[in-house]
Amino acid sequence: MQAEKLTWSAVQNDDKITLRLIGELSRDTLLPLWQQRLTFLSEKQIADKDILWDLAQIKRIDSAGFALLCDLISYCKKIKASEHKIVLTNIPKQLLTLADLFNLNDWLTPFILKN
Repeated sequence: MQAEKLTWSAVQNDDKITLRLIGELSRDTLLPLWQQRLTFLSEKQIADKDILWDLAQIKRIDSAGFALLCDLISYCKKIKASEHKIVLTNIPKQLLTLADLFNLNDWLTPFILKN
């Protein structure tokens, strides 16, 4: 079975950047996202903005995709000003399962938007 391609978009406005991930976030699809991350997550672009990660269209996430997402969140947290938020929305159940398996629930929970 071939992995579904991963695509993404970044929409910026004055105080927020929305990052939408679409498809599979897996070891087979994550390399382009990793290679191009600084085109939409540069320090200049995100330091003074809230960051919203919209995961509604993620079809599948594996441990490698989870690790990459955690790394990107950690990177954003280090760079942005403390008064700005990082929020994950439309969380796939697989992401929550992986957070539980890796004992990262407590670390991830502050980023999850409660509906």
